[in-house]
Amino acid sequence: MKIRRTSDRDFDAFFRDLRLRGRVFDEDLLAEVKGIVTDVATRGDDALFALTARFDGYTPTAETVQAAPAEWSAAAAEVAAADLGLLELAAGRIERFHRQQRIDGYCAEDEPGITWGQRILPLERIGIYAPGGLAAYPSTVLMAAIPARIAGVKEILLVSPAREGRLNPLIAAAARVAGVTRIFKIGGAQAVAALAYGTASIPAVDKIVGPGNAYVAAAKMLVFGQCAIDMIAGPSEVLIIADGSQNPAVCAADLLSQAEHDPLASALLLTPDDAYARRVTAEVERQLPTLSRRDIAARSWSDYGAAVVTKDLAEAVALANRFAPEHLELMVDNPQALLPGIVNAGAVFLGGCTPEAVGDYLAGPNHILPTGGTARFASPLGVYDYVKRMSVLSFSREALLKYGRQAARLADLEGLEGHGKSITRRLDADPGNP
Repeated sequence: MKIRRTSDRDFDAFFRDLRLRGRVFDEDLLAEVKGIVTDVATRGDDALFALTARFDGYTPTAETVQAAPAEWSAAAAEVAAADLGLLELAAGRIERFHRQQRIDGYCAEDEPGITWGQRILPLERIGIYAPGGLAAYPSTVLMAAIPARIAGVKEILLVSPAREGRLNPLIAAAARVAGVTRIFKIGGAQAVAALAYGTASIPAVDKIVGPGNAYVAAAKMLVFGQCAIDMIAGPSEVLIIADGSQNPAVCAADLLSQAEHDPLASALLLTPDDAYARRVTAEVERQLPTLSRRDIAARSWSDYGAAVVTKDLAEAVALANRFAPEHLELMVDNPQALLPGIVNAGAVFLGGCTPEAVGDYLAGPNHILPTGGTARFASPLGVYDYVKRMSVLSFSREALLKYGRQAARLADLEGLEGHGKSITRRLDADPGNP
């Protein structure tokens, strides 16, 4: 059975390996992705189209790389009305949640003669990466595009791999519901490079968001600085703190809901109840064979899953903060009592009736979350990711006379004579002709 105890001699090494899994990119993969990014940045469309032919099985042209309106509509029309209704339901809930994240600028008088403030401005153009081949995630399109639209982004581009040049219907429908502006039928590292550097067919964007495979993640890392990115997404993870009061079969199902993502995904239970840990691990083994993705889930559970018996709930909270999980479930009788102690987590799910999976789809909060321990300093994707802040300052002559000499002295201390003179020339000038 997959039972660990914090008192085990090798527990710290085990816990460290869990936290570090999947963090380092393979050098060969990085070298390959760097070649792809450089090729697209240098040769533009020629490289982009050739790489798409190589990896996705069709050769786009300048005329076909963007989904035409009729093509987009036809693909979206393949989605059943009931399923389209689900996308619209999810979109409505996601929009209501994210509208509360809008922030306003301000302008205020600090003291007579000094006015300062901050403008909040939307990014002009962003790019969303949406997997669209064997695995398509329309919910991610909603999560990425709706906050951008709320923020006021004018152009929301979406790139998604299109096998044999065919749009995935669910991606097409979600893009329409979410307010995407244009869809380009490209994927992989070459799509990330095209968004970052721009080509004759694809305009450069200010920011790239959305998850992808290791090639996409590596490409986002390499283009950062040319444009912004949301994060470098790693393998998914769920950590559950349980006191033994909740159904062990439900707890096991939640662990497996993450394990089925990826062989590198981590599913971890922390509980002070030894008997509960045993019941949950037994349930995991019982439920595993029933999953269609059982091979993936089994590898994940074997390599990066466990039930950990802690001394008490306080130790479980401390370990959760060390791990800083993407998803944290508090499956305890009184989750509100534990919540103040949680400081590192992408998203927290309270109680036995709040599975992480409902948050993936239509609860409202964003499911594009920091992974790999980055919840120590990073946040879920939101409206704030699609705006920039601009400082604004105004000094009257009287205010400059009050503070100018001090500012000039600070410039002198740093050896920047020109900075100081740019101030003192104003102070020494005729007040009527500053």
